Order: sequence, then structure tokens, then C-alpha cells
Amino acid sequence: MTAAEPGDDLYAFDITLHGRGPGASERSPPETYQDAWGSWPTLGVPNELLAEPMVIGFDESFDRLSRLERMYAEPDGSFVWTSPSDGVWWQVDGNAVEKDGRVLLVDLKGSCLASSFDHLLAAFGWPQQALMMQLVRSAMFLDEPTFRLHATCRGTAGDGQTLRPR
Repeated sequence: MTAAEPGDDLYAFDITLHGRGPGASERSPPETYQDAWGSWPTLGVPNELLAEPMVIGFDESFDRLSRLERMYAEPDGSFVWTSPSDGVWWQVDGNAVEKDGRVLLVDLKGSCLASSFDHLLAAFGWPQQALMMQLVRSAMFLDEPTFRLHATCRGTAGDGQTLRPR
């Protein structure tokens, strides 16, 4: 895809991607995180869940990443993915961390179209692997649908401009 189509929002984000195990749940009573882009329900995540790697193997995830056009991935887990030269300009910088041969977590910063983000998540086993996103600055955990709304609000507000290298 070279240009944004209707409904293909521009996401802006600075997150750590984690597998969402059964221990991560909506808080009761609900707790919300408020930032410049809105108010967001958060997940309660036990610390021991953060030590559990995703289902997908580290090497398999990097094989999947390497198949994405305009992706530059290093064997150490770092990668950069850029948009096509025409259409909406975006860039995602990432770093995957390995544990026991599987992906433990993935740091992601930048902006991209929602459809491109789906391809990125697929490299880490989504949608079969449930995922949750931790906002880096606040350390708050969001479920996937809430994260997508947050990333859309940031992208709509123009925050993606500040997340890209100059």
C-alpha cells in the first residue's frame, strides 16, 4: 500500500510490545491513564507475566520481518521500516529482545499506517498471539483495541512528526 486509504489511520507510538497472557486483565475497579490524547483504560499486569516470552521464535519473527518491503533488520534484533517513497511518509524503529529462543518483548517507536502496523504485528505472531502494549513514558499497559485508539489520536494530532528522525 502506497497511500492512506479511507479508514487507514496514521498511528504514532512509543511502546513496548508484550505477549498478553491470561494474567493481564482489565483492572477492577477500572483504572484510567490520562494524557494529552485522552483518557485510556489500563490493564493490570503481574510482574511475572513480563518474564514470559511470546509464542513465536526469535528467528522466525526476523524471517517474517525480512519479508516486509523496505525493512532493514539486523540479527541482533534491531530494525527500521520505512514507508514507500510516495504517499504518507512514516518510519518505525524497533528492537526485539530474545529469551530462550523466543521473542520476549519488542520496543517500537515511530509512526505508520494502521494496515502497515498489522503487518508488523503479524511478524510477531499476531493475531494468533494476543498482544498488549506498554506506553513507554507512563509505563501503563493498554489492550490492543485501546492502544489502536491511542495511536490514532496521537497520529491525528500530528505527534508522528516528532517521533521520526530528522
